[in-house]
Amino acid sequence: MKYRQSLFWDTKPENIDKEKNKRYIIERVLEFGRDEEVRMIFQEYKKEDISIVVNNSRSLSPMARNFWTVFFRETI
Repeated sequence: MKYRQSLFWDTKPENIDKEKNKRYIIERVLEFGRDEEVRMIFQEYKKEDISIVVNNSRSLSPMARNFWTVFFRETI
């Protein structure tokens, strides 16, 4: 997966490990990602893993958390 520098402004995207930094990646993409980046994380990670991040994240804004909570409620 290739990441935009502007999405991960506080680190170098090439240093991000997709498994070790899974929560970090999911939070950033769900909060700030473009459509194609959101599609990429849904291809890369299980819906259950993404849903767990949504439910337990301290980084997601209330608006993003509400959107993704409704999304998962409708798709499950």
